[in-house]
Amino acid sequence: IGDSDHTAGSDADRLVSELYATHYAGLVRLAALLLRDHAIAEEAVQDAFVSLHRRWRRLRDIRNAAAYLRTSVVHNTRSIQRRRAVAARHPDDVLLDAPSAESGAIRAVSSRAVVDALHLLPGRQREALVLRYYADLSEAEIAEAMKISKGAVKSHTSRGMAALRANLEQWA
Repeated sequence: IGDSDHTAGSDADRLVSELYATHYAGLVRLAALLLRDHAIAEEAVQDAFVSLHRRWRRLRDIRNAAAYLRTSVVHNTRSIQRRRAVAARHPDDVLLDAPSAESGAIRAVSSRAVVDALHLLPGRQREALVLRYYADLSEAEIAEAMKISKGAVKSHTSRGMAALRANLEQWA
């Protein structure tokens, strides 16, 4: 490894560590809301950071690193949800995961009715609402994270809010 390679690696380590310190907790909360499991959410976020570090040299603009991480976390949660769906269709083939203690603590702290109603929504609507109202992202940032158009973001958000409202009214 030449000196420039070593310096570039050190810079990547330092910058990814700074991003980790700044964004890790928020990304875990985002993933936990999408997955309903804090331990699995942490794994999804850690995988996103590992991926970012591995691809650091190919990142066109390091100012987009946080957006890359968000997008990676959303994609990782989708992948986990797909694996869960397959496992649910084949229950005899896999052991079911027991919820973690952290998951129970988050659920107790959060408004249970809202979180439960949120999890009744279709995946894209849930993602759009969590990214908009929890992560406080703009429509453009949500569109980038979900890899959809701004119009689709508006549609998912609007339909998601209507369905969330209806679910909450049923429980009231």
